[in-house]
Amino acid sequence: GVHRQILLATLGWFVGYQLLKRVEYRYAKVDRELFEYVRLHPVDFHAATEKKRIGDLLEDFHPIR
Repeated sequence: GVHRQILLATLGWFVGYQLLKRVEYRYAKVDRELFEYVRLHPVDFHAATEKKRIGDLLEDFHPIR
């Protein structure tokens, strides 16, 4: 009946909430490790001196006819 639907909905919400917390924790842990690596190795992650424009990335257009 209705009590079973409420129970399963509550159970589904709780399991989903716990899984979401676990996934967010894992992503936060990976982000923390990556930021620490970047902080310790700044030579490997230098900023680009000049940005490329879209025209630099694409080939020149030559019409067929």
